[in-house]
Amino acid sequence: MTTITPPPSRIYLLRHAKSGWAEPGQHDFDRPLDNQGFAQAEIVADKAADRNYRPDILISSTAMRCRQTAEAIRRAISEEIEPVFIDELYNGSLGTYLAILAGQRDSNSVMLVGHNPTMEEVLEGLIGADQMVAAVPGGYPPAGLAVLDYRGFVAGSDAAWTLTDFLTA
Repeated sequence: MTTITPPPSRIYLLRHAKSGWAEPGQHDFDRPLDNQGFAQAEIVADKAADRNYRPDILISSTAMRCRQTAEAIRRAISEEIEPVFIDELYNGSLGTYLAILAGQRDSNSVMLVGHNPTMEEVLEGLIGADQMVAAVPGGYPPAGLAVLDYRGFVAGSDAAWTLTDFLTA
């Protein structure tokens, strides 16, 4: 089980929305959202805003599809929040994602916009395999937003984090 203790006390894990296939000669890094992905990003961003999910900091991979997903969140939640883009999230390992989350000691809530399979690994690492499979039995969907709250360690459980909500488009 993975241990991150507050702050942050709330973590939002957002997988980028659906992207198109790479055009001939185009790098994977540069793939944009497709039409369905733009719609997914807007829907999830609006749902997050409706539930008053407002991270103190928004951290995103520098890949085009993550930047576009983060921009939809910024528009829906707060024009004032400026996303922080981190290259290491593109093809980043579980350890990289966790280190970035654990390093946000000045924020009570952090939203991370990244890629699968690492998003799924982070979710599983924080809440445990059983809760993760129950929440996303078909795998972490594009534009899936997990909301995790720190609850501390509870007898009979290794997980200090609990899944509060999971939004999809």
